[in-house]
Amino acid sequence: MKADPGQIEQVIMNLVVNARDAMPQGGNLTIETSNAHLDEGFAKSHPEVHPGHYVLLTVSDTGCGMDQATLARIFEPFFTTKGPGQGTGLGLATVYGIIKQSGGFIYVESEPGRGTTFKIFLPQVKSIVTPRKSHLGISKSPGGNETVLLVEDESAVRILIRTTLKMKGYEVLEAAHGEEALRVAERHPRPIHLLIADVVMPHMSGRELADRLGPLRLEMKVLYLSGYTDDAVVRQGLSHGDVEFLQKPFTPDVLTRKVREVLDQIALD
Repeated sequence: MKADPGQIEQVIMNLVVNARDAMPQGGNLTIETSNAHLDEGFAKSHPEVHPGHYVLLTVSDTGCGMDQATLARIFEPFFTTKGPGQGTGLGLATVYGIIKQSGGFIYVESEPGRGTTFKIFLPQVKSIVTPRKSHLGISKSPGGNETVLLVEDESAVRILIRTTLKMKGYEVLEAAHGEEALRVAERHPRPIHLLIADVVMPHMSGRELADRLGPLRLEMKVLYLSGYTDDAVVRQGLSHGDVEFLQKPFTPDVLTRKVREVLDQIALD
C-alpha cells in the first residue's frame, strides 16, 4: 500500500488507545494485516467502495463495545462518550480523515459487552514500492537537543509527539493538563526552551498555561496545537499573527519542522 507512515502510525495509536480505554479491567487487543478482495457484490451494498484488491488492517478488542446510537456517530468531530476533560472527540475523526485521504475505507463492528472491531481497507499498489528507510517518515526533518515541555490531554496525540521528538534528539517533559505542567516545570532545574500546548484543555487552556509559565521561564518559546476550527482558536485568545500555531492533524515531519522553526527564533530575538 502507499500511505504516509506517520499518519498510519497515528491511526493505529488512536485505535489502540480507544481499545485500552474500553478494557479498564483488561482484555485482548488484536492487530492483524491481510490481503482482501472486495468484489462487485460488496461494492453494491457499500456505495463508497470500489471493487478491487486491498490491504486490510484490523484492530479488535474484547472491551465494553458500543450500541447502535454510538456507532452511528463515532466518526463525527468532537463526539465522545468520555467524561468532561477526558477526550476531545477528535481521535476517530482524525482516523477517518486519514483513511479517506489515503483512498481507503473504514468500518466498525461492535455490540455492547462484545467488544469492537475496526476494519480498514487501503488500496493495494500494483507497482513495486520502495519503503522509506526512516521510522515515522521524519529522516529529512531537522532535530535538536533542546528541552520541550509537551502538554496534551489526548494520550494518543501526546504519545505520537513525544516519540517523534525524542527520535530527533529532544529532551521531552510531558503533562496531560496545565496543573501537571506547572508542577513539572517547577521541578525541572534546567531551562525549558519550548512549550508545546494544546489550546483547548480541561481546567486550564494552553494560553493560560503559557501566561503563567512565561514570567518564570523567560527563555521559553510557545507552540500551540489544536484540532478545533480557527474561530475556536481565536475565542481562546489566540490569533495566527502573534503566536506560533499548528493545526491538527499533522504528520511527524510537519511537527519536527515547525518545532525547529520556532526554536530557531531564539537566536534571532
